[in-house]
Amino acid sequence: MDLIFMGTPDFAVPSLERLLSDGHNVRLVVTQPDKPVGRKRVMTPPAVKACALSHNLPVYQPESMRTDETIAHLEQVEADAIIVVAYGKILPRRILDMTSLGCINVHGSLLPRYRGAAPVQWAVINGDAESGVTTMRLDEGVDTGDVLLMSRRPIDDNMTGGELFSLLAEDGAQLLSETLRRLQEGSLTATPQPTEGACYACMLDKSMCPIDWNKEAKVIHNQVRGMNPWPVATCSVPDKGTMKIYSTHVGEAVNAVPGTVVCSQPLTVACGNGTSLVIEELQAEGARRMMASDYLCGHPIPIGTVLA
Repeated sequence: MDLIFMGTPDFAVPSLERLLSDGHNVRLVVTQPDKPVGRKRVMTPPAVKACALSHNLPVYQPESMRTDETIAHLEQVEADAIIVVAYGKILPRRILDMTSLGCINVHGSLLPRYRGAAPVQWAVINGDAESGVTTMRLDEGVDTGDVLLMSRRPIDDNMTGGELFSLLAEDGAQLLSETLRRLQEGSLTATPQPTEGACYACMLDKSMCPIDWNKEAKVIHNQVRGMNPWPVATCSVPDKGTMKIYSTHVGEAVNAVPGTVVCSQPLTVACGNGTSLVIEELQAEGARRMMASDYLCGHPIPIGTVLA
């Protein structure tokens, strides 16, 4: 097939690579503009742009998808379909109807659950037992289009958002390959999404990072792993400032005020309803990420300390 590919972050790269390995002709790659990254605000290309350039593919980075200039640029490309994987912008009707097969999207959830920007992370934060990927035909809504195919993947109790993200990116590439093959064969029919179970997965931000120790340990554990590697769950330690928490596990039942350190080796904190959480990996202010046991060797946190 002759294709236009639209995508931006790492999640989209395996899908682009798979299209190329399957022999499709990717005539144009559309991705978001380069952005400043890090403390030094270095202009950095999206992962999809880097991948496209490594394959000598033409790249287009419009500021808006709704201008006449953008529409005209895309109309010049003769394509059978537009493939959209985590592009990050809603497409207007003029683009949705531009090709004979329309816009085919890979989404990182089992739709209609977790429509929106952060489906992978919210599946982990909410403690879901499984997640998956969906291919669908895009419409003008937010991930509301008709479903083509789905694949499912169990979520391990200790799997992080980052780990699930990587797995679903690969699953999505495989599902996209099957979707296009079956569309070419004429053996695939799109199905409207059910209304039951629909929910929205909003973008994560740093305001969601602070841990509420009044919640049960399992809930906090899910928050920690869902926010790893970004934006990372945090807590406040007296005289040590804000601490990032990367890895935990649920400890034994305790009888203490939530937030109280009940054991220093391993570092164990009382949580709501008599539960406790063991902190395995952390990062203190101005320090590198390390195992909690290593940090405590030089920076003890006494039993009875109350974390906020």
